[in-house]
Amino acid sequence: MEGLNILVILAIAVVVTLYKGIKIVPQGEEWIVEKLGKFSRTLQPGLNLIIPFIEDIRQRISTRDIIMDIPQQEVITKDNAVIRTNAVAFVRVTNPKDALYGVEDFKLAITNLIMTTLRSIIGEMKLDEALSNREMIKARLKEAIIDDVADWGVTVKSVEIQDINPSGSMQDSMERQAAAERERRAIETTAEGNKNAAILEAQGKLEAAKLEAEAQVALAQASASALEMIADATEGKELSAMFLLGDRYINSLENMSKSPNSKFVVYPADIQATIKGMLGSVFNK
Repeated sequence: MEGLNILVILAIAVVVTLYKGIKIVPQGEEWIVEKLGKFSRTLQPGLNLIIPFIEDIRQRISTRDIIMDIPQQEVITKDNAVIRTNAVAFVRVTNPKDALYGVEDFKLAITNLIMTTLRSIIGEMKLDEALSNREMIKARLKEAIIDDVADWGVTVKSVEIQDINPSGSMQDSMERQAAAERERRAIETTAEGNKNAAILEAQGKLEAAKLEAEAQVALAQASASALEMIADATEGKELSAMFLLGDRYINSLENMSKSPNSKFVVYPADIQATIKGMLGSVFNK
């Protein structure tokens, strides 16, 4: 009976030893093995054997691409504008030993490195440059961190800037500034239109005044010619002047009678005497 117990114990020990000594590493991972607390080797995907109770699996490291979401942060630009930005990084562990022993937590280290470098890059740029040069920021960011993460056994595949936008208060300021700029342009456009209209109106009045003056001159010349013709026909200057005066007087009364606001036309009391005087002077001569 005692011998049977010993055989059972030995069988259990063999099974446990085999279980602890046989390791199957899945594809996409590499396992770090320590021997008595010291780095021993790295197990590749597939079937592997270790020395039970002497060697132990310290860490399982993924060798697939790792997606790291970089938290959003506020950054101050060169012209003291506040913007919010975040990023996403794609990295791969190429040296599991350095990733485990080179830094305490390589994911946290890369996250903080990207955030710090991103603040430094944007801090050297003005707001308009930061908002319009996303590709340049991405290239500079990857170039700045690639050497540092290489010391941790990690390769940076890509770094993408997800969002880069002004902060809420900055957006309100920009909207107010844009509204003020639009209003200023509208006022300038209205003022320019009013100025052009005033210029055109003044030019029109000037042209009208010129035409009126030319008409008056032409009328005066015509009247003078008429007076000369009457004077030549009557052989007297006085009668010609009285004739012209009477003609204009009658025309004025006629225009008054045609006015829509005129209800009555009042003729002077001496109009008949005036006409008789003019005709009498003609007959006397």
